Amino acid sequence: MPLRPVDLARHAGISTQQVRNHEAAGVLPEVPRTESGYRRYGPEHLRALLAYRALARALGTDRATAVLHAANAGDPTTALHLVDAAHATLHAERQAAESTAEALGAVADTPVTPGPDRLVGEVAAALSVRTSALRVWEAAGLLTPARDPATGYRRYTPLDVRDARVVAMLRKAHYPFPRITQVLTDLHRTGSREALAAAIAERRAALDAQSLALLEAAGLLHAHLTA
Repeated sequence: MPLRPVDLARHAGISTQQVRNHEAAGVLPEVPRTESGYRRYGPEHLRALLAYRALARALGTDRATAVLHAANAGDPTTALHLVDAAHATLHAERQAAESTAEALGAVADTPVTPGPDRLVGEVAAALSVRTSALRVWEAAGLLTPARDPATGYRRYTPLDVRDARVVAMLRKAHYPFPRITQVLTDLHRTGSREALAAAIAERRAALDAQSLALLEAAGLLHAHLTA
């Protein structure tokens, strides 16, 4: 049964121009034309469009496009490989998030004891990050090490090192700067872990949402591959 661009657009919840954009990007299988030049969409184009839209929500547009390119080229093995890789990445991110939550809790609960100041290179080595990362975090307002009045070198107090450790863990787990700022502010003002717990809960919820989106996309991709 032939479908019009508006039919695909209505089912996918997008505009007819977006349908044409997806066709131009190779997301849809090749579209035949009538003798007068009109596109003749069919159920296979709708299945591909729905699969792509779901995959884009779960994986982003680049990886979703790669999956559909493989599927439309008659290469289901590559398409499935890409989806399997996405599941593996998501699983690894979930494991990392749980490990980070446990480690952050330990860091936040450990009292900051007096000790000598450290230079930026020493802190970077201790955290296994680049000195440029520490400078980026400082420019973003996450870290505020003092400067030695004689040399101008940054000097990290034990509290600064604790903060840098928290930032490093949160950045590794893909937390954005504004959320990290809230966590540090909470720790500084009251010593509370409330903002930290909220940030961890948000990360878990985001991973759950991505998992559900990927499950939905997998069903639609299955329909497209096996039709």
